[in-house]
Amino acid sequence: MIDPKLINDCVHCGFCLPTCPTYALWGEEMDSPRGRINLMQQHVEGTPITPEMAGHLDACLGCMACVTACPSGVQYDKLIEQTRVVVEREHVREPRERAVRGIVFSLFPYPRRLRLLRPTMWLARRMAPFLTRVHPSLGAMAALAPGVEHRPRMPRVVRARGERRAVVGMLTGCVQGEFFPQVNAATARVLALEGCDVVIPRSQGCCGALSVHSGRDDQARRLARRTARAFMKAGVDTVVVNAAGCGSTMKEYGELLGAEPGFKVKDLSEFLAELGPVATRHPMPVTVAYHDACHLAHAQGVRAQPRALLSGIPELELREIPESAICCGSAGTYNLLQPEAARDLGDRKAKQVGTTGAELLVSANPGCTMQIAAAMRRAGADIRVAHTAEVLDASLRGVPL
Repeated sequence: MIDPKLINDCVHCGFCLPTCPTYALWGEEMDSPRGRINLMQQHVEGTPITPEMAGHLDACLGCMACVTACPSGVQYDKLIEQTRVVVEREHVREPRERAVRGIVFSLFPYPRRLRLLRPTMWLARRMAPFLTRVHPSLGAMAALAPGVEHRPRMPRVVRARGERRAVVGMLTGCVQGEFFPQVNAATARVLALEGCDVVIPRSQGCCGALSVHSGRDDQARRLARRTARAFMKAGVDTVVVNAAGCGSTMKEYGELLGAEPGFKVKDLSEFLAELGPVATRHPMPVTVAYHDACHLAHAQGVRAQPRALLSGIPELELREIPESAICCGSAGTYNLLQPEAARDLGDRKAKQVGTTGAELLVSANPGCTMQIAAAMRRAGADIRVAHTAEVLDASLRGVPL
């Protein structure tokens, strides 16, 4: 149910408009946060969810840039999540759209199912043009597919190097764990080198983020309960997360599950900044463009920490990306369910990345990595993409990235 009190906080000032990606694309009032809040108000007052209303609400990326920009403190993040639950329960989608959503949410939150796809990634990318003709969402899935050469098996515990300073849990995730296993391996090594015992429960699964952001609250709670139980059983006080969307959702577990889970959740950069460095950084003569993942910068308010960590590496030059607050178009499953808009935003982001002249693009979210890498390929740009953890890992170990 949509909370009318949250709706009434909006004074319709318009400060959100220039920060909204879909408003930037189309200039339509109903595709801005202010316009969508007006649609929410109509529904609260008795208007049923029409296909047109659902279209405008579905088009929202949930990037939360408007939350950062709003001078009135409107909790649009809560409003859009509540509204999406209503849309999923009341709006009857067309059969093809239901089928695509069924595929997405029967696949991506389940690591074992994703694992079966890894050997077919090369074929999927080659078939992307054909699949696009079948359905744009299928083509988007294929075009975004990353190459996965090797998936190292993560141990249950990675011991601290030198004096132990902390004991933490680590989320491996679904997309991160299966498509970017090297990021998890690098994360564990960085934490260990900085004096942490890292506990990696085997029984953890999807954190529920993709489902939360798409209004599938029953699935979200089921997945969240399993992951919370795994870390509570492990007995850790802090869980470190290296995927922005996952961290954002896990920080809201108290509200999602109706009770605090018994552990704190920290983004990797946030945790390392608070812990303070002890391990030696080796020089890395490289120019880096850092991309702000929306659910890290806007939802979690973590902006300075990753920049400070990267700037602490000798000889690394950090460059800012213009329009850094505008979403790249990934937004969880958005680039699968709204592929045309996502492609436009991805191309816009790739163009801005290109203006930096950087050799390396660094992101802190697997969806952003896939989205921007695909856009850079379309633009014919030659730039490497890495996670913050991978850059830190290479510097700490003194090895090439």
